[in-house]
Amino acid sequence: MSPAGSGPRVIAALDVESRLAAIGLVASLRGTVDLFKVGSRLFTAEGPGMIAEIGEAGGSVFLDLKFHDIPATVAGAVRAACGLRVFMMTLHTAGGTAMMRAAADEAAEHHARTGLPRPLLVGVTVLTSMSGSDLAEVSGYDGAVEDLVLRRADLAKQAGLDGIVASVAEASRIRSELGPRFVIVTPGIRPAGAEAGDQKRIATPRAAAEAGADFLVVGRPIYEASDPAAAAGRIVAEIGARPS
Repeated sequence: MSPAGSGPRVIAALDVESRLAAIGLVASLRGTVDLFKVGSRLFTAEGPGMIAEIGEAGGSVFLDLKFHDIPATVAGAVRAACGLRVFMMTLHTAGGTAMMRAAADEAAEHHARTGLPRPLLVGVTVLTSMSGSDLAEVSGYDGAVEDLVLRRADLAKQAGLDGIVASVAEASRIRSELGPRFVIVTPGIRPAGAEAGDQKRIATPRAAAEAGADFLVVGRPIYEASDPAAAAGRIVAEIGARPS
């Protein structure tokens, strides 16, 4: 989490499909951003060795593979991710309390067994590409998106996770109801005037910071910019963020 008096941290999404492109971005952002998202796109293309390379280039990794399976399988995936020394990882809150608790227990046990730092575990609540009508279509849920996000966030906390991934629209209420130490990661960040793309619940970096987010995931506004370092620098300046 961000220390008192400082802004949230920016996570630059390495949503590319090659090692060279990923390492090039890490190198170009050195000194401005030091935390990088490795999602299914890059991980599938280049494998777990990519995480070590990012570390060697001076970055830390937010592993965004959204684990969602039976408890034993997710616990095994968390154990493997802990061995890769990632800073933070995601799993789906829709997997249920038993799955989330198995993940949290495994992370704690791995730390006790190896002495390696325990990664932060954050639960994905509702994807920022989904609206209320999308939820109704796939699950039959017809309530407010915010209520479902809060319910899943509460379950994540009860299960021992460190925080959640949610849109800025829900961040203020999560902060108010679940306290100052519960980690909030907000994707769907778009500077003013930027295109939304496939995101539906978006917000500016400043709005995310004011809502109480600890980490802002920023993808296309950085990696599609003609000057990624300058684009990242503007976002960092806007929210008063800092490297770790």
